[in-house]
Amino acid sequence: MRYMFTKSICSLRTTFVLALLLVQIPLWGQWKTENIFIITLDGFRWQELYNGADSLLINSKEYVKDTEGLKKRFWRNTPEQRREVLMPFFWTTIAKQGQLYGNRKYDNKVNVSNQMWFSYPGYNEILCGFADDKRINSNDKEDNPNVTLLEFLNSKAEFKGKVAAFASWDVFPFIINEKRSGVPVNAGYETATGDLTEREKLLNAMQSQIPQEWGSVRFDAFTHHYALEYLKKHQPRVLFVSYGETDDFAHDGRYDAYLKSAWQTDQFIKELWEWVQSHEGYKDKTTFIITTDHGRGTVPINTWRSHGKDISGADQIWIAVMGPDTPALGEVKSPGQLYQNQVARTAAAFLGVAYDVERAGKEIVGVKSKK
Repeated sequence: MRYMFTKSICSLRTTFVLALLLVQIPLWGQWKTENIFIITLDGFRWQELYNGADSLLINSKEYVKDTEGLKKRFWRNTPEQRREVLMPFFWTTIAKQGQLYGNRKYDNKVNVSNQMWFSYPGYNEILCGFADDKRINSNDKEDNPNVTLLEFLNSKAEFKGKVAAFASWDVFPFIINEKRSGVPVNAGYETATGDLTEREKLLNAMQSQIPQEWGSVRFDAFTHHYALEYLKKHQPRVLFVSYGETDDFAHDGRYDAYLKSAWQTDQFIKELWEWVQSHEGYKDKTTFIITTDHGRGTVPINTWRSHGKDISGADQIWIAVMGPDTPALGEVKSPGQLYQNQVARTAAAFLGVAYDVERAGKEIVGVKSKK
């Protein structure tokens, strides 16, 4: 009798220990995602993402040199047709395999939480998970006092040396605080360094030879191909890529170039995704989170060129997510409210990492399958 009682106690104890171990299994064991790509299109409006070319702007001689040529390429009868011809990868792949948030036609909203409504505060919010209006209130090249998610992950053994950033805007080494964080940042007109591939040598040469459109922002093709070459060589687990042309062409009032750049960026993202899905270390193990740093104005019409706290609508943005753990909901049409500050914690959650930053926004509900 005593033996049976003792055996029962031991059995209960074993069951309890096993249950405790199951509870304590690290989160990464629950999800397929092992790699995260955070990608941004600077200042790209939700209006074009969800409706395609704007009828008022595409017909404007002030903002378009060849209205008939641009309409032939990007104008279609319905918003659904227009958005697909403008952003084909978004609407033929992400909309089928992932999720898109921010179409205000359905009262589905995404906003920045900072009160600045321009780039440095927006990128700080994306990468840190919170606004810091007292200290991050300009686009000046000042090192970010806040620790970004990139730096946070790079400080952990499992991600050390496996985090990298590429950007068209030359302020990113300061936003990410490259010196303190140890995260390699290639931005602006920086060249590739180290043991160079033939393509990197060519990119370095071409970048110095092609006339510069803007002093602080290079063409996105350089950012993209530098990132792609780095990806092939070093296979990072966390990659941040920020494309910048859409914002600068908008500031210049060139709606034709703005649309063409958006289309090309869509193709760049497609190339990254197809490369990822064709390589064993990334295939069905990688999640893309794609967003923008701020919106732009709509009324009056000339405010499409601008953003900032005095421009109505410049706080309105969008978010797209696609990966092996994300249910294929496509365009989310239910009313809801998300914020830019939710990106960082959501990205960390996909990796099974607790982003223990109290100020950071909450993880986006519904972007991961229930286990």
